[in-house]
Amino acid sequence: MSKKEISSGAEKAEELTRKNVKNSESKKQSSAKPAEKKPVKKTAKKSAVKSDKKPAKVKKIKKAKKEKKLSEKKLLKKQQREQKKLEAAKIRAEKKQARLEKRLAHKQKVLSIIAAQKEKAAARREKRRERRDMLKHESKEARIQRKAEEREAKIEAKVAKRKAAAAEREAKREHRLKVRAEKRANKKERQHTPGFGGWLAAVISLGVTTLALGTMLTLGWLNMNGMQADMAGIHTQSVYELNSIVDNLDTNLSKARVSNSANEQVRLLSDIAIESEMAETIIERLPVDNRLTESMTSFVNKMGDSAQSMLYAVARGDELTESQKATIEYMYEMNLEMKQVLNDLCSNCSEKDMIKAMKGKQDSLMYTSFGDLENNTVETPKEIHDGPFSDSVKKVSAKNLENLEEINATQAEELAGKYFESYKVSEVRCTGEAVANQLTCYNVTLKTPDGEMMAQLSKQGGKVVMFDSYKDCNDKNFSVERCVDIAQDFLNGLGYAGMKPVWTSENGTTCNLNFAYEQDGVIYYPDIIKVKVCEERGIVTGMEGISYVLNHTQRTNGKAAISKAEAQKKLSTNVKVEGARLAVIPLDDKEVLTYEFYGNYDGHDYYIYVDAKTGNEVEMFTVIGTAQGKALL
Repeated sequence: MSKKEISSGAEKAEELTRKNVKNSESKKQSSAKPAEKKPVKKTAKKSAVKSDKKPAKVKKIKKAKKEKKLSEKKLLKKQQREQKKLEAAKIRAEKKQARLEKRLAHKQKVLSIIAAQKEKAAARREKRRERRDMLKHESKEARIQRKAEEREAKIEAKVAKRKAAAAEREAKREHRLKVRAEKRANKKERQHTPGFGGWLAAVISLGVTTLALGTMLTLGWLNMNGMQADMAGIHTQSVYELNSIVDNLDTNLSKARVSNSANEQVRLLSDIAIESEMAETIIERLPVDNRLTESMTSFVNKMGDSAQSMLYAVARGDELTESQKATIEYMYEMNLEMKQVLNDLCSNCSEKDMIKAMKGKQDSLMYTSFGDLENNTVETPKEIHDGPFSDSVKKVSAKNLENLEEINATQAEELAGKYFESYKVSEVRCTGEAVANQLTCYNVTLKTPDGEMMAQLSKQGGKVVMFDSYKDCNDKNFSVERCVDIAQDFLNGLGYAGMKPVWTSENGTTCNLNFAYEQDGVIYYPDIIKVKVCEERGIVTGMEGISYVLNHTQRTNGKAAISKAEAQKKLSTNVKVEGARLAVIPLDDKEVLTYEFYGNYDGHDYYIYVDAKTGNEVEMFTVIGTAQGKALL
């Protein structure tokens, strides 16, 4: 081998060893570098810790804000809980108040029922007393005759009731026949005439779809229409019933005009009383405004009362007076007018007219017919039994009590004890409250040696509105003039000053008096008080002053524009005037200054009122049914 080749190989080996050494050193260096970086990392962590320590205050502030928000939420929730508790407490209080008011209302209702029962019991006692008085002075023969007449009257009343029921059934049957006839006629009108053939069938088949779609929309209208038809049928039936009853009244009144037999008069008057009550009930059901039937209802009611009063007189064995016969004549004439109008109405009134009346349309036949009766035909007879304007309650608020303080139940008991101290009251008890004509009163019961008494005191002002006792009066020891003085002193003791007696009447041993307020020589009939005096003991046993309490106030009605002599010239020369004075009367919800004239003509007493400003005759009364009542002029 040459040197050159040996040297070259050695050099290569040396180079390889050098490379290996370099590689090993580079590996050592690479392994050593990370070890050198470790402390650098530790220093970085420390710096980071140091940097974290710097914003500690910021963290505290954030934490405080967070805690503040949480506390605000808790406070809000707490406030909401408290609000809910308050609302719940308020609801509980309202419910409790409602329960108390309900209990109070129930208690008031019970007390009202008790008071009504007491009134009924008092009425029954009064009837028993009257019957005892009658039996005391009745002979054996008269008693036998009276019982026979009463039995006959009861039989006649039953017969009349059966007749009325039969008439009602007949009216219903006629109504059903009429309705059926109308339905048949309407059905014939709806039938289609033949001849259209297939074209009509095609049109109908095409219209079926439209009708089916419209059914849902029209179903409610159809139901309402059916209900209206049913109601119209019911009201039409009522008209037929009323017409039948008025026809029966016409027959009985025409017989009563000429009847002179007591038995026949009892039968006829019983029928008239029963039929009048039935007619009044039916009139109230008719679908017309009450203003259109007001006079008609009043006339029918008055007719029943008059028939009943005459029936009692005939049953006692008395004969009908000329005044009572004139009343029968008047009732016959008025009822005849009603009969003619109702007959026309039954003949011409259709279902459409009845539905129009139900809807309140003024052009319906029902409104026209009853309007004619109200305006031109029916007039309640102007009769007085217990004094002119004895029922003059018009106002709905007591102006005289507006400025007075309200009293409680205890104060009502104390006032009642003072008012009735002369009756030797041993116990006073308030039994509750009552409302009459929108006037609230306390019901007070008083115990005396003569029995129990009842009074009503106004809640506002403590004024005595009503007083009644139940002691019987059997003998007559005091005259009417003395009873007037006793009643006057009684009213003065209650604080009702300025009252003047205007009417007096006697019922057995009881004297009934009407007092009216007098101011500057003028009588105010709206301010009227009724007083009942026992002629045996000479004490007041009853008083009713609702008209005075509601109507009384200080007035300025002005002076009369014409003299008394000029007003008297307006009267008929047939009337023999026996007395006259200025008087304020209620007329059409107003108070009118008039001259009141009391006179007589052909055995009848009349009260005629002439407007003191215009000279027109505005009101007239005639005394009917009693010869015991008279005015104190």
